[in-house]
Amino acid sequence: MSKRIVIIGGGIAGLSSAYYLNKEGHQVTVIDKSDITAGASFVNAGYITPSHIIPLASPGMIAKGIKWMFNSASPFYLKPRWDPDFFKWSWYFHKSSTKAKVARAIPIIKDINILSRGLFEDIYASGDLGEFQLENKGLLMLYKTDKAGEDELEVARKARFLGLEVKSLDNAALKKLEPNVKLDVKGAIHYECDRHTTPTEFMPKMLNHLINAGVIIKTNEEVREILTSQGKITELSTSKSSYHADEVVLAAGSWSGRISKQLAVNLPLQGGKGYSINVKKPTGISIPAVLMEAKAAVTPMQGFTRFAGTMEFSGINDTIRKERVEAIANAAKSYYPEIEISKEDKSNAKSGLRPVSPDGLPYIGRSKSYSNLVFATGHAMMGWSLGPATGKLVSEIIDGKNTAMDIKPFNPDRKF
Repeated sequence: MSKRIVIIGGGIAGLSSAYYLNKEGHQVTVIDKSDITAGASFVNAGYITPSHIIPLASPGMIAKGIKWMFNSASPFYLKPRWDPDFFKWSWYFHKSSTKAKVARAIPIIKDINILSRGLFEDIYASGDLGEFQLENKGLLMLYKTDKAGEDELEVARKARFLGLEVKSLDNAALKKLEPNVKLDVKGAIHYECDRHTTPTEFMPKMLNHLINAGVIIKTNEEVREILTSQGKITELSTSKSSYHADEVVLAAGSWSGRISKQLAVNLPLQGGKGYSINVKKPTGISIPAVLMEAKAAVTPMQGFTRFAGTMEFSGINDTIRKERVEAIANAAKSYYPEIEISKEDKSNAKSGLRPVSPDGLPYIGRSKSYSNLVFATGHAMMGWSLGPATGKLVSEIIDGKNTAMDIKPFNPDRKF
């Protein structure tokens, strides 16, 4: 039976949810406070990453955050501030950063990434969006020190055990894969299981498809009030209108926590800011890479190469810290010594806020507080990779179908 569904949020999770719900015949409206041309879904590295099996909440990360707290150019930056919600989230993050919890999370993260990779391929094969970049070149983990190489080899062993395709490369093998760019590294781990895309190409094509398919897209419209009665959401009031829906999907990214507060739902969530620089001149780079010690990402996209990275916890804001942009540019120069990122490219750097849960797993599922509310947020650095899987799971939840994978680990009401 067709339902009226309102999706709050027009990022990759929201649009993917709209895509699958529309295919099931539902009347879908997407509401976003922006014009859906910027933010994390546009400035990310474009990775589809089954290889990213280790959650952000892992042993030692809090210690690194404290160590780097007063260095605003560090890869993982916690801005000192008085914020009770951040203190609570940090405590949950600390509790989640154990070897046992990471071990439990690894196969779950792998499974949802594999699901999503297949769905990206299905979307491409369907022709719904026309042609878009979806390349199967894998991901290089480039390292300059023996320590980083050994650490990644340990991850690679886990990945192989889970059935992922991965190889260890010395400099000679690396040169064969990347013959047109000079590298200053000791070696690399090549995750052949990964794919990459151009988000600024995919997102407009997905929006255009949804509009043509009958999905209503409301931009520059902010949800101001949510009315409830007897455990159900009855009405959404925005800056421009009001809406009634049979089902509501909360896919508002880093703003999902604020909206949840209106509903008296505790959803531990922090916005983790990332930055990206686009270089339009040829770089010679043909394979995506993570610069391990620098925690930066490099992706050859349609018409440019993107250099991205950092995780900054400084609250909900769109401030661009120049020192963090410089850190990404310096990392690029360190690993690719012949590449120069111009002042103009750095001045055009963008940022986006990624919604980070304390345990590195997204929130996907119904709320126990409201029978017609489904969460689709909290994906941290894997939001792009997990977009289609999230949308598919949301559609199955709303239709009461068996889900494509076990969603218990993504329970929005889980305890930390």
